[in-house]
Amino acid sequence: MADESKFYEPVDGMKMPRFGAMPTFMRLPHIADFNEVDIALTGVPWDGGTTNRAGARHGPREIRNMSSFMRRTHHALGICPYELCRVADVGDVSVNPIDVNDTIVRVEDFFREMHDAGAVPISAGGDHLITLPIMRAIARDEPVGMIHFDAHSDTWDSYFGGSTLTHGTPFRRAVEEGLLDPKRVIQIGIRGSVYDLNDMDFAHEAGMRVVTIEEYFELGWERVMQEARDIVGDGPTYVSFDVDGLDPVYAPGTGTPEIGGYSTHEAQQMLRATRGLNLVGGDVVEVAPPFDQSGNTALVGATMMFEILCPLAEAVAARLTGD
Repeated sequence: MADESKFYEPVDGMKMPRFGAMPTFMRLPHIADFNEVDIALTGVPWDGGTTNRAGARHGPREIRNMSSFMRRTHHALGICPYELCRVADVGDVSVNPIDVNDTIVRVEDFFREMHDAGAVPISAGGDHLITLPIMRAIARDEPVGMIHFDAHSDTWDSYFGGSTLTHGTPFRRAVEEGLLDPKRVIQIGIRGSVYDLNDMDFAHEAGMRVVTIEEYFELGWERVMQEARDIVGDGPTYVSFDVDGLDPVYAPGTGTPEIGGYSTHEAQQMLRATRGLNLVGGDVVEVAPPFDQSGNTALVGATMMFEILCPLAEAVAARLTGD
């Protein structure tokens, strides 16, 4: 059980204005020692897997800036994550912006050390390829299920004649490597034109539940999330939130926008519906600040991180206390 006397608190916005102090996720302390945290907020400033519009490498820094708008307690769930376990900003992974394979190794090593110390990650990307090495680190002993919010399935095989490591391939690789149990995966919001009508074959044939945006609007978020809960069950579950799952009116700062998505409010409701699941980590990816000078997409990213943090903190605290 975590020592409550060592729980970390955000900088108090009533004592230090939110535009002051060092920029960290949620204004929490920067703690470099994984052994001193239960939930590690981490940046992965890398977009070398991007196939079109780059810029997500700048996501973690801007998400940190905009996370100063987050306060201590979730207004709807009534959860204060900082009273449940030790949450801190552990900094950014060292990445190599010109070498995909080297970066994959660096990210996996970083998260493996974190996982071995018993810390649970919430990561800010970065493009969606970062989820693959994270899963290699945390799911090497037991495959995870996943609730995946995205406009794209990210289960393509390769790009440009054989490049198998891109932001469009992580979940195909994760299934092939036994890291991700496809029968415990639901993908929510899939849409947009395709290269070929066979593009989704792998996801369907592997057993993933693919909820297109058309079906999402027909069913509504509550029925979709009830199905999601049934699919992942009580097994270890990872939450991956790509901001392009949102309609780009809410998150224009992303590399591969697709019109016709769900709203930020609907996304918040869906993330809140993960409460009570056996959550083992999560990420928010594809925030590309150069395409949104207003900062709104980074604010969305920070808010979704907080939405993931609150139910995750309950899950981690329950495991720590044996409840």
